[in-house]
Amino acid sequence: MVEIGDLEREKQLRKAPADLPASLSNVVEYRKSGLSLNHVVGCPLDCGYCVRHLFDNFEMKRPHLVMSDEQAVAALIANWAFVPHVTPVQIFNRATDPFLPLVKQHMLHSLELLDGHGLRNHVLVITRWKVAPEDVERLERLRHLKVTVLVTWSGITDPRLEPVDSVIAERSLEVLAQHARRTKRILYWRPIIAGVNDTDECIDSASALSHFADATVFTGLFHRDQIREHFRSAGVEDLYQDVPRRKILPREVEQRILNRYCGTPIFRKTSCGIAYAYGEADYNGHYGIREICDICPSNQIELCAAGHSTPSPNRLSSLAQRVGLDPAGIEIAAEKVIVEDSCEQQRYFIQHSLGFQVHDRAEPHLPERHGRAEEGWN
Repeated sequence: MVEIGDLEREKQLRKAPADLPASLSNVVEYRKSGLSLNHVVGCPLDCGYCVRHLFDNFEMKRPHLVMSDEQAVAALIANWAFVPHVTPVQIFNRATDPFLPLVKQHMLHSLELLDGHGLRNHVLVITRWKVAPEDVERLERLRHLKVTVLVTWSGITDPRLEPVDSVIAERSLEVLAQHARRTKRILYWRPIIAGVNDTDECIDSASALSHFADATVFTGLFHRDQIREHFRSAGVEDLYQDVPRRKILPREVEQRILNRYCGTPIFRKTSCGIAYAYGEADYNGHYGIREICDICPSNQIELCAAGHSTPSPNRLSSLAQRVGLDPAGIEIAAEKVIVEDSCEQQRYFIQHSLGFQVHDRAEPHLPERHGRAEEGWN
């Protein structure tokens, strides 16, 4: 196992091996919250539920550099899906933590390169590691990008699930609260797992911690086959029965959280929390699915309502053709666009271009589940 101290003693990241799988060597990928830039891969934190299990990367404990920051930023800007000032961007959210020693220098430099282009895109930086005052000072010097640091906190105490002490995230959020003005900060309360970290004590801790944040976003667990097998190998009994495509957060758990939580405004969706922090309409257009909004502050609902408009057939047809979808299979409703035979990247590009929800007919978002897996809602 690689220790954090070992990384701190190194002077630069090692170059990634030439035989990286395509899932890692392709440094730009469209994910739900935007284009994801990942030219550093490898992480020693060993969180059992990490998506690195899905990219054949969990055993790479030492961060490696796939390409230079300049090359990566150029690849991002040149990507077919990147729209200046519009497309939300994530950095190092798939295969490492952006605030690890040495990694954060590449994260900060990449942001400075993007900012140097005058881009005003939202950028999401997700971490559970140590944010130092000098890190915040560099973020604060950015002039154009809308940077949000989402501090992942779970309150989980079982090291088989999460060996990283939640106190680290708590301190990082406090540092951001003390030093950040332009940079926004989110308490990213995740993953919430039924019977593990959904107790009154955990909810109260999140409520107290949220006062260091501009907003709180809460969500459940990705429970894929690879993650379940990892937990089993660690001696953890199955947390849920299903291994669905969407995150699991049972209805009863959500309701208990909403009944007890008493902190900074709390949101079901990441983009909703970011929109609130910036005083903007949600760039994912969740306002169209009104049941998602029933916990949002009234002033945020007004902002999202003002920014929500049904797209014209011509505009939608043009976007569909750009991503290779058949315009004939598209249905425009008041709350969402329905497409057929699509992949996530196609849907997300259209969604972010319009600020309007886009769903595939074969994978509908069922009422009241807020885009979550069915387990715990039937």
